[in-house]
Amino acid sequence: MNDATTGVAMAVDPLVTRVLAPNPSPYTHTGTQSYLVGTTDLAVIDPGPDDPAHVQALLDAIDRRPVVAILCTHTHRDHSPAAAALKAATGAPVMGCAPLRVNGAGPGADAAFDPDYAPDRILQDGDSVAGQGWTLVAVATPGHTSNHVAFALPEARALFSGDHVMGWSTSVVAPPDGDMGAYMASLEKLIGRDDRIYFPGHGDAVENPQRLVRGMLGHRKQREGQILRLLRADPLAIPAMVARMYVGLDPRLARAAAGSVLAHLIDLRGRGLVHEEAGQWKSAA
Repeated sequence: MNDATTGVAMAVDPLVTRVLAPNPSPYTHTGTQSYLVGTTDLAVIDPGPDDPAHVQALLDAIDRRPVVAILCTHTHRDHSPAAAALKAATGAPVMGCAPLRVNGAGPGADAAFDPDYAPDRILQDGDSVAGQGWTLVAVATPGHTSNHVAFALPEARALFSGDHVMGWSTSVVAPPDGDMGAYMASLEKLIGRDDRIYFPGHGDAVENPQRLVRGMLGHRKQREGQILRLLRADPLAIPAMVARMYVGLDPRLARAAAGSVLAHLIDLRGRGLVHEEAGQWKSAA
């Protein structure tokens, strides 16, 4: 099970150490998990929120060893902001996902994103960084965000899956930046890989990743079918769909559920299956 003790370096693999940030919430589970990869020299994956106590916990775990790279899977505020402080403390370059500025959907659309993220190197799909006894290879996995990147560790047949695949919950895919079609394609991409374990941004390590990814694809297809059935019966606005689809939902997650429904609707509209008129969504069938 996932030990929820924050600030403590925990070995989860001979090459991987985890440090949990003190930011639990309905969206982050027990908190954001930062990972140290390597033994002699290190990479840090997802340094986490800009929290001095968490940065110090990472420095304690690093224990004066050289840091080759600070890598970020994406730029949500619980994953990348500590990169700047960690770079200042270690001198390591920041790399991984591209910076992102979200436009559209009104004021505050980009509030969840880190506006100060400034990578020294952007890793494209297949690019790599290496240290003594380890290699990290970028695996582009857009969907949760358009700039999301996972990192494969071939020496352990492991994948640092960020928020794309998590053991505790499905990923939030919410417009304007979240893209359901891209998310589904990224899940399909992972099915074609042979990773034995995922280390996610939140929640337990995933020890049977192929089965989980297939289940996530099935879950999304079920949601898609549910939306189509509802709209074949009646035109509906998104709040009405959320109420029918997510019975018993924690009210704190209502916004995320609405975003997920919208992401499905945008994908379905792009495929010619639904359309919108004055805030009401209708089946094209």
